[in-house]
Amino acid sequence: MNRLLPCAGFVLSLGVASPASSADAIAMRDFFRHPDRAYYRISGDGKTLSFMQPWERRMNIYVQPLGSNAEPVRVTSEKDRDIPDYFWKGADRIVYTKDFGGDENDHVVVVDRKGGEPKDVTPFEGVKAQIIDPLVEFPGRMLIGLNKRVKEVFDVYELDLASGKLTQVAENPGNITSWGADHAGRLRYAIATDGVNQTYLYRDDPKAAFKPVLTTTFRDNFSPQFFTADNRKLYVASNIGRDKVAIVLVDPATAKEEEVVYGRDDVDVDGVVWSKARKRAAYAGYQTWKSQRHYLDDDARQLFGRLEEKLAGYEVTVQSTTDDESGLIVAATNDRTQGTRYFYDRKADHLTKLGDVTPWLPEAKMAAMKPIEFKARDGLILHGYLTLPNGVAANKLPVIVNPHGGPWFRDGWGFNPEVQFLASRGYAVLQINYRGSTGYGRKFWESSFKQWGFAMQDDITDGVEWLIRAGIADPKRVCIYGGSYGGYATLEGLVKTPDLYACGVDYVGVSNLFTFMKTIPPYWKPFLAMMHEMVGDPEKDREHLAAASPALNADRIKAPLLIAQGARDPRVNKDESDQMVAALKKRGIDVPYIVKDNEGHGFHNEENQFAFYEAMEKFLDKYIGKRAN
Repeated sequence: MNRLLPCAGFVLSLGVASPASSADAIAMRDFFRHPDRAYYRISGDGKTLSFMQPWERRMNIYVQPLGSNAEPVRVTSEKDRDIPDYFWKGADRIVYTKDFGGDENDHVVVVDRKGGEPKDVTPFEGVKAQIIDPLVEFPGRMLIGLNKRVKEVFDVYELDLASGKLTQVAENPGNITSWGADHAGRLRYAIATDGVNQTYLYRDDPKAAFKPVLTTTFRDNFSPQFFTADNRKLYVASNIGRDKVAIVLVDPATAKEEEVVYGRDDVDVDGVVWSKARKRAAYAGYQTWKSQRHYLDDDARQLFGRLEEKLAGYEVTVQSTTDDESGLIVAATNDRTQGTRYFYDRKADHLTKLGDVTPWLPEAKMAAMKPIEFKARDGLILHGYLTLPNGVAANKLPVIVNPHGGPWFRDGWGFNPEVQFLASRGYAVLQINYRGSTGYGRKFWESSFKQWGFAMQDDITDGVEWLIRAGIADPKRVCIYGGSYGGYATLEGLVKTPDLYACGVDYVGVSNLFTFMKTIPPYWKPFLAMMHEMVGDPEKDREHLAAASPALNADRIKAPLLIAQGARDPRVNKDESDQMVAALKKRGIDVPYIVKDNEGHGFHNEENQFAFYEAMEKFLDKYIGKRAN
C-alpha cells in the first residue's frame, strides 16, 4: 500500500498552487447540479445507446441508436424524484427502481425502448421491492423480492417483463435474509438468520426444500457470489478460518472450501466479477488506498490493459456491456474529476467519446486526495484521506473532519463533490477509516463492537489531533460534518470533545441509541439481535448506550450545530434530529434546522441539496471561514 511520508515531510512535498481569485470561485451549485448527460448504458444487442439527462429538474432516461445523430427519445417522465440508476434487459427493455418521497419502499419499473408509459410492476402501497437477481442470461425475466405478505421479510417472485406478471417461486419462512440463483435462473441457495447466527441453505433441485448446510456467527462472512458456468461449484467471499475476506470456490452441497481463488494479507477482497460472454470469473476487486483488480483470466487482463493504456492517468471502469461484451461503456475518472464516458468497440479497438460528466468543474482546479496513515492512541494503525485546498500553504488551515456513514463502510479514493466543494472554499478535508470500517479484515471490524461513542470516536479525535500536531490544522478552526453514522459521530464529537470543534454539521444523524433501535424499518428487525451485539442491548447495556447517546448528553455541547433531516427517513427517524434541536435550543445554542418533507435518508432532489449546501457554506464561513477571522 502506498503511504504518505511522515507528516512533516508530507507537508514539505506539497508545494503551493497558484491561488485562485474570488472571481474564479466555482459556484456551489456547479458541484451538486445534475450533469447535462450521464449514466450511459448500451443495450444487449449493441444497437441502442441510453443515458440520463434532466427533464423537469429530474434525471430521466433517453435512448437513441448507437452512432446516430438522431434526436434522443425520452422514455421516462419522472417529475417527483430522480431515477437513481437503471439497466438494460436484452435489446428492448429498461428496468429501474423508484421510491416515493424518500420512504425507501422501492418499486420496480419497466419501460420499452420505443417509449410508451413506463409500467410499475410492483404497484403495492407500503411494500418494498428488491432485485434479487437480474438473470442476465434471460432478457425476458428476472427475480425480485417483495415484503408484501410480511413486512419483515421478502418472498421471491419471478417477473415476466413482457406482461408484468409476478409468479411467486419461494415463500420466506420468516428468517431468510438473502436468496441466490444459478445461471439457469433457479433458486439454489439462501441465507437465514436467527439474529446472531447465519445459516447457509442449499438445494440441488428447485422443487426440493432448502436444507441447512453451514451455520456460522454473524462475525463470519460467507457470501455466495455466483456459480461456475456448469452450476456445480460456487464462488464465495469468505473469511472463515482467516482474518481477511478471500474469494474461494466451494462445493455448494457441503460448503466445503476446495480452492482459494484469490486472497490477500493486507485487505479484504471485495468480490468477484462474472463475464457473461466468456462464462467465467473475470477478476476480483479489492481496495488498498484505491480500487484495484486481480485478473482471473487473460481476456480481462488484456481488455483493461488496453483501456488503461489509452486512458493513462485515469481509473478505468466498465459500466455497461453488450451481451457479447464486444461493446462497452467505459468511465475514466480520478480524484479530481468525474471524468469522461466512452463507447469502446473492442473488435475495432476504438474509443468513441460520449461526453464529459461535469465539464464545468475543471480537473486542474480540483484538489488532490492523498492517502494518510497514523496511529490511534492504543497503537492501532488507521488509514484515510486528506484533501488540501489549492493555492494556500498547508499551515494552520481551517479543517472539516468528515467521518463516513455506515459505520460498517469505508471511504475510498475518487472524486467526491462534497470534498471538492469544501476544498474550493479553502478548507482541508480529513476522512478517516476509523475502526470498524470495512475492508481491513475481521479483527479491525470487530474492534468497533460496542464502541459507538468510545474507541470509534477516539479514532476520529486522534486524527484531528494528529493533524493539529502536524501544523496543518488551525486548532481553533476545526468543524466536524457527517451523514447518517457520520452525523452521529458529529454529535458525539461535540459532546465528548466539546473544546475540539468550533462547529458541527449533522446530516440525518442518530442522536439517541434507544429511540433509534425502536424506530428501525421492519425489514431490519431480523438483524436487531446482531445490532444489540454490535452496538449495545437497550436493556443489558443501558448505561453504556445512555453514555453514547448525544441527545441524552446534549448539555455538554458548546459549539453551534447545523442539522439537516428528511421528514420521511425510514432509517433515522426525524425524532432523532428533533430531540437534538429541542435540547440545544433550551440552552441557547445556535442550531439552524433544515427539514425537507419530500426526502428520506439524505437529500436527493437537486433543489433540496442546493438549500442544504448553501446553508452549510454560510454556516462554515461564519464559524471557521473568512468571516470567522
